[in-house]
Amino acid sequence: MVSPSIASATDRSSITWRTAARLALMVLTLLFLIVPHLLYRAVGRPSPMVMAFLNAVGWIAGLRVRTTGTRLRRNVLFVSNHVSWLDILALGGAARSAFVSKAEVGTTPFVGWLADQNHTVYVQREARREIHNQANDLRNALARGRPVTLFPEGTTGPGDGLLPFRASLFQAVIPTPPNLRVQPVFLDYGAEANDIAWLDPESGLDNFKRLLARKRPIHLTINYLDPLPDVVEGDRKLLAEAARAAIAAEIARSSAGAPHRL
Repeated sequence: MVSPSIASATDRSSITWRTAARLALMVLTLLFLIVPHLLYRAVGRPSPMVMAFLNAVGWIAGLRVRTTGTRLRRNVLFVSNHVSWLDILALGGAARSAFVSKAEVGTTPFVGWLADQNHTVYVQREARREIHNQANDLRNALARGRPVTLFPEGTTGPGDGLLPFRASLFQAVIPTPPNLRVQPVFLDYGAEANDIAWLDPESGLDNFKRLLARKRPIHLTINYLDPLPDVVEGDRKLLAEAARAAIAAEIARSSAGAPHRL
């Protein structure tokens, strides 16, 4: 069923004063951080400005993040449910993570440049000839030690449930590189998950404007779950099933503890 927020999205997609103010603050944040970021890049050093930008933009958008569980800091592939573009701000800022994204993001003006600054790994899911090169790109990113996040649903979901996981997206980590751990993550937007979610037929632009127009803050809990056992890391289907089962169990546990959730 289409959520009420999506059903009426066309009525709320205009630019409000709150949307305009938040956009202006985001632009000012970018202008403030861009010079030190480019200086870091010029001398070949990792730029902390990327994480600062993601955290700041998330806060401006109304995102309020708390975390539970123990986050692995290096040599980890986060496997997460995907609800909104806000997920990128939250995990990129809080977990200092790069991301695996569809190739179209990399060709989108300005958005692609921003994604490049965070060392996004792009995949063309329908281009079978490119699977080998894309797998190498992801393995090289993981070999640098920095966390990388994969959204195996392949698109944004409703937030209070999971879409099927695409086992093919795990092929790049089979066999699992030495020292790499796979850690499931549940992004929990609570009772407002359906309202936050970006689902058809709402466009990405309308979702962006709608969330920026919200008066209330957006509360998100990032739940870092136990890393998956080594026994499932040799087969992509077992890996996908184990990751999905872990997140689904946490969704059920969270829902049971919050009767007001749908």
